[in-house]
Amino acid sequence: MSEASGDRLLEGRVAIVTGAGGDIGRAICVRYAREGARVLVAELRPDLAERTARAVKDAGGEALAVPTDVSKGADAEAMARAAHDRWGHVDVLVNCAAIFGTVRRAPFWELTEEEWDQLMAVNLRGMWLCSKAVFPYMRAQASGRIINIASGTAYWGSPQFLHYVTSKAGVIGLTRAMAREVGEYGITVNAIAPGLTVTSGSLATASRDYMEARAKDGSLKRAQVPDDLVGTFVYLASDDSAFVTGQTIVVDGGRVMS
Repeated sequence: MSEASGDRLLEGRVAIVTGAGGDIGRAICVRYAREGARVLVAELRPDLAERTARAVKDAGGEALAVPTDVSKGADAEAMARAAHDRWGHVDVLVNCAAIFGTVRRAPFWELTEEEWDQLMAVNLRGMWLCSKAVFPYMRAQASGRIINIASGTAYWGSPQFLHYVTSKAGVIGLTRAMAREVGEYGITVNAIAPGLTVTSGSLATASRDYMEARAKDGSLKRAQVPDDLVGTFVYLASDDSAFVTGQTIVVDGGRVMS
């Protein structure tokens, strides 16, 4: 990634980050602000949205908190419209919203239809709806960056986690197909597949000791934290990745090598 002349890589851009109340989403928002972007904080819980917006402002950035249920088309459209109304354009969408920490682990034959449908509504349908919502603005300006969060679990599979793994594998397919559909409009679509990351959500289902032990399977031998991801999100939102599309970048310290 170029650091020429010390310029901020996202100066003047408008970025929407969904699921921005979580640890990863908040880290992305703060780093984007430091790189010069104005950030719409989209989050289901208003209190978490406001917390991230404050973090962005504390970092010297400009933020707008918009409570958003990404599984609802009307919410996704309102989110995109709010960013455009406030700042006049929409340059970046990060589809970070997902159900993870509250997912019940069980053999696939014990999962209920309700569990499957709720997870897919957020993890997969939500990405489609939010991408649909920003597309008219990006098409009109003939530019845009859509960045989706997949997961390393899509590559190696995780037992008793079938609905989550399936949703994240679907993100990779969605990314590839969407990239082919929107390239002619100057829009790129890429995905990032993190490894198991130490967040409040992951700590609700796994201990820090477990994560440290899992990290030994990777090349870098330490647990992953949100700040390990944000540089790749900046790269995919910047001009440095202008000719990169349809790709999934695994960022997990060298555990999965795709």
